[in-house]
Amino acid sequence: MIKKLIFPGSLLLLAYGLWFSPDFTQIAAGVAIFLFGMLFLEQGFQSFTGGTLERILRISTNKRWKSLMFGMFSTTLMQSSSLVTVITISFLSVGILDLAAGIGIIFGANLGTTTGAWLIAGLGLKVKIATYAMPMLIFGIFLVFQKNKALKAIGSILAGIGFLFLGIHYMKEGFDAFHDTIDLAEYALTGVKGLVVFTLIGVGMTVIMQSSHAAMVLIITALSVQQITYDNALALAIGSNIGTTVTAIIGSMSANVAGKRLAVAHLLFNLVTALVALVMLEQFMSAVDYVASAMSISPDDVTLKLAIFHSLFNLVGILIMLPFIDLLVNQIERLLKDKPVQIDQPKYLNDEAMKFPDTVVLAVHKETVRLYRHASHIILKTIGLSSVRVFSDKDLHVLLNINDKLAAYDVDKAYKNHIKGIYSEVIAFISQASFTWEMKQSGKLYWLREANRHIVEAIKESKQLQHNLLLMNTSDNTFIQQEYYKIRYQIADLLRELDIFRLQVESNDVEIAILSFDVFKVKIKEQDEAMNQKIDQLIREHKITAAAGTSLINDSAYMYAIKRHLVDMAETIFVVQEYKLGAVERELALDDNEIAKVIKEA
Repeated sequence: MIKKLIFPGSLLLLAYGLWFSPDFTQIAAGVAIFLFGMLFLEQGFQSFTGGTLERILRISTNKRWKSLMFGMFSTTLMQSSSLVTVITISFLSVGILDLAAGIGIIFGANLGTTTGAWLIAGLGLKVKIATYAMPMLIFGIFLVFQKNKALKAIGSILAGIGFLFLGIHYMKEGFDAFHDTIDLAEYALTGVKGLVVFTLIGVGMTVIMQSSHAAMVLIITALSVQQITYDNALALAIGSNIGTTVTAIIGSMSANVAGKRLAVAHLLFNLVTALVALVMLEQFMSAVDYVASAMSISPDDVTLKLAIFHSLFNLVGILIMLPFIDLLVNQIERLLKDKPVQIDQPKYLNDEAMKFPDTVVLAVHKETVRLYRHASHIILKTIGLSSVRVFSDKDLHVLLNINDKLAAYDVDKAYKNHIKGIYSEVIAFISQASFTWEMKQSGKLYWLREANRHIVEAIKESKQLQHNLLLMNTSDNTFIQQEYYKIRYQIADLLRELDIFRLQVESNDVEIAILSFDVFKVKIKEQDEAMNQKIDQLIREHKITAAAGTSLINDSAYMYAIKRHLVDMAETIFVVQEYKLGAVERELALDDNEIAKVIKEA
């Protein structure tokens, strides 16, 4: 009920303020223009996500201090901790980042967001900033209307900065004029009461504007014209730090449990930081005076002193919390656990993953790998083996001899529980992702969809194979037993080799080129021809009946189809180097006729 009243209540309050005072209208317009500039800025930076962002994140987050630096520098560059938070949640949701790395980025982003206060206090209020805004807007909007993606992105960034500057100008002018009508400094509060009230006001401001940057601009501009006192401005800054966690909480609502864990970590960090700042406010104020004196900043320059305070208490918060990241991760993971499900559902496909072309591809890739792992388990079960043993260093011949008695396995039930839900959601997710401006990502999604289809087809073929395996495996004819033994062995052997590839790729030990899969294609084709020749020989020599031979030929075809589907799938999901989805390597890869020619000439 309360949530439903907040939005209309805010609109009514805003409408009253606009009607009550034209000066308030100018301030509100300044805030609106500033937020509009941040939207432009975010859109501009989001355009530069064609695979580059993923690579930067991988390199920049493999150590804790790197995660911290990435968060700080990316927020400084983009001037949006909200965008950095959304990016972090998106990549965490698809498994590219672990929780510790995500927390490191958020810690760094909190420090990076303080650079905005320095820019506004040190530059924005010292010069006529609207003069710089106009040329940026002119060139920015001109570039936005260009067809070239890079030019459009640069235009959005320029226009965004222009709108930010213009918003700051209108806010400052509005507060200057507002001072003649109402002196807000008259409502200043001192002591503990002032700290609590203005901290809560800072939280409210940031929640409403959904931007700690905008809140800090408003606080600094109001302070610069003495509409608020220095003490109350410090409390407002602490409140804005708490309020910015709402962005992470809102962003995590559509994310999986990993995104929710990060939002909790963000909230805890900002609450602890704010509590330390409030309890030790006098010590922080003394430290600010010392730093300001060392930097030759005038004691009367309260805006720059506010910027120092904003940086200082965030830095102290990082120093306090950084040693406890591992403990924080463990506790949050214990608090927020993955829900056990009877029927497997997608783990990485969510609204957060849909926000960036890179994360869409990564989410689908991760789910496809999950689907393959489930499928390999099902296929091995149909031939009487377990994935745990096959994907170990145990000899396959020993495993097959130990498990020579096959038991019936319900493939339909396994498909329903472990494949169907993920597969259908992957296809739906790919259909929803429309990146016409990102042909690179569209190509990747096409091949990933094909990989999913190959996985499902391999399971269907294994179901067809299972019937005769169960029937013929107990045959008294040793020749028939030997041929079905080969079928089981060859499928298990291929799955083992592909799993080695998977582990190598996941640990970044090796780069596998598409052309290397031609070796697999030639090998399985040779095995297929050898088996058919052997079956013909057995029939000719009357070692097996024609009926048994026909069944073997059919089952050999099922085996070949399973192996070919698995190799075709692996060409996409186990290949590094951007999947090599362009035309060159795909065209160089051998087709069926060329494979037959290679075998014939060998």
